[in-house]
Amino acid sequence: MTTIRCDIVSAEAEIFRGEATLVVVTGEVGELGIAPRHAPLITRLKPGKVVVTQADGQKLDFAISGGILEVQPQVVTILADTAIRADEIDEEKVRKAKEEAERVLAGRGEAMDLVEAQKKMAEVAAQLQALERLRRNLKH
Repeated sequence: MTTIRCDIVSAEAEIFRGEATLVVVTGEVGELGIAPRHAPLITRLKPGKVVVTQADGQKLDFAISGGILEVQPQVVTILADTAIRADEIDEEKVRKAKEEAERVLAGRGEAMDLVEAQKKMAEVAAQLQALERLRRNLKH
């Protein structure tokens, strides 16, 4: 089976490096699936999930707050603003951040401006989706 190396890095650290048969990310125009021998590509990423399918079929879930995707013949690189593995997400912290962003969007908060609140909502939604997918996978 053919694989492609996948590197997921953020400003803080390298989050993942390994071989993959498929990498799915949320681009500006929708979801992208990157498989081995994909055409070279550079695009911006929206806040959302990243799913890396390894050669053994195992899927790893990550949540990113946006960034850049670069695809080369032998490697796909995700340069994320922030990135976290789904199994490392603190659900309580994410839910509190979501509540604060919802208050701001409803006009009842003062801690952040509207654009920042919208960005935070997209980020926490991606993290909650990653948690839900992780839970579904653990049940199977």
